[in-house]
Parts: sequence; structure tokens; C-alpha cells
Amino acid sequence: MQMSPIAERFVHHWGEMGNAWGVNRTVAQIHALLFFHGRALNAEEIGDTLGAARSNVSTSLKELQSWNLIRVSRKSGDRRDYFETSADVWELLRTIVRERKQREFNPTSALLRELIAQPEFDQETPDTQDRVHETLRLMDSMGLWTDEMLRLSPATLDKILRLGASVQRFVRGNDKL
Repeated sequence: MQMSPIAERFVHHWGEMGNAWGVNRTVAQIHALLFFHGRALNAEEIGDTLGAARSNVSTSLKELQSWNLIRVSRKSGDRRDYFETSADVWELLRTIVRERKQREFNPTSALLRELIAQPEFDQETPDTQDRVHETLRLMDSMGLWTDEMLRLSPATLDKILRLGASVQRFVRGNDKL
């Protein structure tokens, strides 16, 4: 499969952005390819289109599956696996936020609680204790906000984002809503 110039720019840019966000470039490019084309592709098609080695494609597909960003499907009469992603950007956002919270945020909150609970924590300076407690308070607040955000419908989320932008313009004094 050959990509159009628009598809190629999208996929390559998404790979660069993924790399900047700490995601393997090929992982991000595969996800972008599946999202842009909106149809299931097999590993061979993905590898040929991106010019990626089969082993790299296989590893990247496993990573995307572990993040719940792609699903495997089959075509009648074909033994190969086909991979597809959601076309709903809000669903993708929710999945990424949920997975990052579970993999990165929750363990950090748990570690902070564990540190505070240790008797040795009282031996740290009061300033250090305050910073750790304040970090945990922030993490707890952000965790609650994230959980609530994940429960909202896409339409409500969109309204909140637009409202937030309007509030910021008002607070800055540029109240042309």
C-alpha cells in the first residue's frame, strides 16, 4: 500500500510527536497509519507501507495492544491477523489517559503514600515533608479530576474544554467571547 503525501506527512509527524512524548516512533507511526486509513491492515501491509522491519512491526503491534489502542480482527479465508484502531478521537484520548494514569500516575501516588507512611519520613526536614505531602495532594486532586473526566461524554468534555478556553481569555482580560 502506498501512502498519499498527506498520509505520509501525518504518519511521519505523528511518529516524531510520539517520540517527543516518550513513545517509540514506529509504535506511533503504526497507530497513525491505522487511524488515518480507518481500516484494518495486516502486519505485512503495515511493514511494507512504513518500510519497517517485520520484527519492529510485530513488537510495535504488541505494544499498541498492551495499551488497548488497537484490536485484532480476522478476515474470512485469511489466516493473518489484521489490526485496527478506533476512529473516535475521544475514545483514543480516554484510552491513553486511562492507561497513562494506571501505568505512571497511580504507581507514583502509591510510592508517595508509602514514603509518607514510613517512620523514617519524620526524619526528613519539614520543608521536604511539606513538598512530598503537597505533591501527593496534587496527585490526588489530578487523579480525582482524571477519573471524573473519563466518566464524561465526548460532548460534555468538548464543552468543558471550550469553556476552559473562554474562562482563560476572560481572566487574562481578553474577554471577547
